[in-house]
Amino acid sequence: MNFIFISPNFPESYWLFCQGLKNNGVNVLAIADTPYSNLTSNLKNSINDYYQVTSLENYDEVMRAVAFFIHKHGRIDWIESNNEYWLSLDAKLRKDFNIKHGITIDHIDEYQSKYKMKEFYQKAGIQTARYELVTDLEHALCFIETVGYPIIVKPNVGVGANHTYKLKNEEEVRSFFSQPLSEPYLMEEFIQGSCFSFDGITNSKKEILFVTSHQYTDSIMDAVNEQKSIGCYSYKDIPQDVMDVGQRAVNAFDTRNRFFHFEFFRLIQDQPGVGLKGDILGLEVNMRPPGGFLPDMINYANDSNVYQLWADMIVHDTIHYQQARTYSSCFIGRRDAITYQHSIDDIKTKYNASILMIRRLPKALATAMGDEVIVARFPSEKEVLQFLAYSQE
Repeated sequence: MNFIFISPNFPESYWLFCQGLKNNGVNVLAIADTPYSNLTSNLKNSINDYYQVTSLENYDEVMRAVAFFIHKHGRIDWIESNNEYWLSLDAKLRKDFNIKHGITIDHIDEYQSKYKMKEFYQKAGIQTARYELVTDLEHALCFIETVGYPIIVKPNVGVGANHTYKLKNEEEVRSFFSQPLSEPYLMEEFIQGSCFSFDGITNSKKEILFVTSHQYTDSIMDAVNEQKSIGCYSYKDIPQDVMDVGQRAVNAFDTRNRFFHFEFFRLIQDQPGVGLKGDILGLEVNMRPPGGFLPDMINYANDSNVYQLWADMIVHDTIHYQQARTYSSCFIGRRDAITYQHSIDDIKTKYNASILMIRRLPKALATAMGDEVIVARFPSEKEVLQFLAYSQE
């Protein structure tokens, strides 16, 4: 099997996907914009061939790289990056080179357009916030008359919570539209809810081979825009209604042979026109592994290697692993600009046996995840919640 992995050097841990493939006898061919000499030893040892391009944004150059690999190694079976930013690149290459596995560019909107995502959630019978695709002030104000303030606006196609805003009144709305929009924005009503994810790996029949779920401690959007502490933890026992709604989402979307990362809201109070307290609403979907430290958290909670499990699915269409959620894992991202009651040393002293990682993040990542991240695991969710409360007090 010939597998082209796009940009396996970023995020840094993605060399583990290549290692998993190579462990299974796959001929791993990598394309990235970094000189081979600058790749980590781990990545070099996990690939069979490498092609450097000046920029992955230059499609013609990437096409030449794929053509080179075909000439040298024969037919390509898979092209994948597992990276939200390169999903369109992956899809276009699959179509142009007639790669049979994976999403093609004809259907990529179904997985990157937030507007289209809502339609698929509705197909699954999953309620969503009311929404409109807006391009001008008049359209926006008309929609707001129906749903009221505050309102959320976000790029129809975007990564994470980047350029996502909560607008609280007409003055802020008019200010937002004072400059022409470079792209359509999705506008949706504000939901009084907590956010959780449903993550896993499926085979070619959409059968879930591995599954987990993570509860966020606060709004991801608020954490980014207001530079608040951010954290999440994994469910040791996934609630039945989460399993039900997650399974329906997996069935509705084309989740074949993929890592998936679905995001949902659970209403924390009755919301007229939306639902009752406790109801679950679909938010967004990502057809790739969860970002940040979540893959590490998954491994810590399950005593697993999801990078290898994904590679096993690619090669065998199944995994030989009996999942057991032994722990609940968590991370907390702390901000330098916030004064905390307890220092990192305090946290290490109190929870030393449970802490698995403490890491300073570069500015490019700190905006979304915090300047200093702590990852830990505990035998129970109660202990996790106590740790998170202590760490962000």
